[in-house]
Amino acid sequence: MAEAETVSLMDFDEDENQNLKPKDNGKNVIVSGTPPDIKASPWVEKYRPQSLADVAAHRDIVDTIDRLTSENRLPHLLLYGPPGTGKTSTILAVARKLYGAQYHNMILELNASDDRGIDVVRQQIQDFASTQSFSFGVKASVKLVLLDEADAMTKDAQFALRRVIEKYTKNTRFALICNQVNKIIPALQSRCTRFRFAPLEPVHVTERLKHVIEAEG
Repeated sequence: MAEAETVSLMDFDEDENQNLKPKDNGKNVIVSGTPPDIKASPWVEKYRPQSLADVAAHRDIVDTIDRLTSENRLPHLLLYGPPGTGKTSTILAVARKLYGAQYHNMILELNASDDRGIDVVRQQIQDFASTQSFSFGVKASVKLVLLDEADAMTKDAQFALRRVIEKYTKNTRFALICNQVNKIIPALQSRCTRFRFAPLEPVHVTERLKHVIEAEG
């Protein structure tokens, strides 16, 4: 895959989220190419968007990422904003579009608030990024590393991650998700295309709730 071309950054650094603290926001991400078991899953997973077209809001961001994915120009991503605004759902939908049935083999997902140390970067992430992929039928040859709550990573781990990104940028894309972008070191921010996910408009929340109500009867 060719090196991702520079795209205009859709962000600004006025950060109304500086007072937000990382917390348990109900995420229990199910990495699967098919919808999760409808009886066992909480609604936040049962109704998580399965494609980019299903993402309820932030269409400008979603359409831009969709276009870059379709053109095989996906850059490293930094998605930031308050919890529950669609950051994780967006990048998981990107992964489903890229990899289809080979989803499990091509994505490494870590919650950086749990796995935040430098050893994780040096071992798990580097091992995944450096391993040859045997993904038959997958259009894109690049793999995807998803780091949720990346603002919880230690500074040392972030500097180590920067070096890993530089080393494996030809065959791996990195998606960092965080609430507080000011806790991500500038050296990492500069290597990513940043997208700010603002709080959802009430109309989008209402539409999604109506969908769930109808589906649940």
